[in-house]
Amino acid sequence: MEAWFPRNYTGRFLSTGNGGLGGCIQYYDVAYASGLGFATVGANNGHNGSSGEPFYRHPEVVEDFAYRSIHTGVVVGKELTKLFYEQGFNKSYYLGCSTGGRQGFKSLQKYPNDFDGVVAGAPALNFINLLSWSAHFYSLTGPPSSDTYLSPALWKVVHDEILRQCDGMDGAVDGIIEDTDLCHPIMETIICKPGSSSNRCITGTQARTVRNVLSPLYGVNGTLLYPRMQPGSEMLARFMMYNGKPFPYSEDWYRYVVYNNPNWDATTFNVQDAAIALEQNPFNIQTWEADLSPFRDAGGKVLTYHGLQDQLISSDNSKLYYARVAETMNLGPDQLDEFYRFFQVSGMAHCGQGDGAYGIGNGLRTYNGNDPENNVLMATVQWVEKGIAPDYIRGAKFADGAGSTVEYTRKHCRYPRRNVFKGPGNYTNESAWLCV
Repeated sequence: MEAWFPRNYTGRFLSTGNGGLGGCIQYYDVAYASGLGFATVGANNGHNGSSGEPFYRHPEVVEDFAYRSIHTGVVVGKELTKLFYEQGFNKSYYLGCSTGGRQGFKSLQKYPNDFDGVVAGAPALNFINLLSWSAHFYSLTGPPSSDTYLSPALWKVVHDEILRQCDGMDGAVDGIIEDTDLCHPIMETIICKPGSSSNRCITGTQARTVRNVLSPLYGVNGTLLYPRMQPGSEMLARFMMYNGKPFPYSEDWYRYVVYNNPNWDATTFNVQDAAIALEQNPFNIQTWEADLSPFRDAGGKVLTYHGLQDQLISSDNSKLYYARVAETMNLGPDQLDEFYRFFQVSGMAHCGQGDGAYGIGNGLRTYNGNDPENNVLMATVQWVEKGIAPDYIRGAKFADGAGSTVEYTRKHCRYPRRNVFKGPGNYTNESAWLCV
């Protein structure tokens, strides 16, 4: 692990997270947080490299990955902070996305006193079922030679049709789906006519592939393992999930953790494998505990967000987790809002990028200033230290990445509200949108 201690220290401690199966300090997050005045730690998740190979016959490395690396870094990091700064620290924070989002939730589930405020983006909750879901896309698409496979160009055709059917449902045609729950595209509309030589249509078999890709994954006994991929993410998912190859992180997990067999063939994956993996759940890496009472009672606050164009972790899973917490704790949204707020970010892909206003300040690549309305980390600080809870998070639509011209901003609603275009003006006017 490393600890970075800035000169412009604000009396705040922060731990960063990791990504994928990664065993790498995320220096860009360490640099981001320390630049904002946080005493910041980052760790390598207990192993080196970005693959799952270090897990092979090393359960202690899996334990590090599941929870122990972050917690150890926090315990040691807080001690170092007190040694380095005479005043110690006042509040403790967490910042992470993807695997880092899961680590944030794992921390508040298992160590509710580690952090006062947690920013957990696109969290890889329901972790083992997520890897099974990622693995199952190959069984749907097959290899590029298969009748069930769609080329990247055909996924563009599918994406355009999904937008045609769903984009305007929020009241504005802007290339972005504001609420994917309303979008249930019918792919029969673009099946090729007999004898057609058009490259703007698909076969019936390919239409079934799309329908299956946009359906939940169910287990051997019919229970829901993982919700559907949200529609609208096709342009990035086509290169990651639907490329006619097994998904590498899933392949690694099954080879090096589930079966301890480096030669296991990922092309054979089926739901029997998913059942075996879930039964193992080493060190409760599922991160699916739904009673957050200890964290709430400790005074903790968690701000979580998920891009509605996420190509790697379906945003529907964050909604499913929200429902599980509400049902388990017997709390409605107004009560959950006191300590747990979830924001859907339309037009945001996985932790950043995307077609919309994804600049929410969750890192250097989405930075649009320090104002709490524009920055999810500083919004969480304001919530913890001043009791001002974020009603929305503002995203910036960049012309060409963070630091470039901001074309427009949009206020992203706190769940379960959704954004509706009411006017006046056009969709670039943030005041023309209303959370309902």
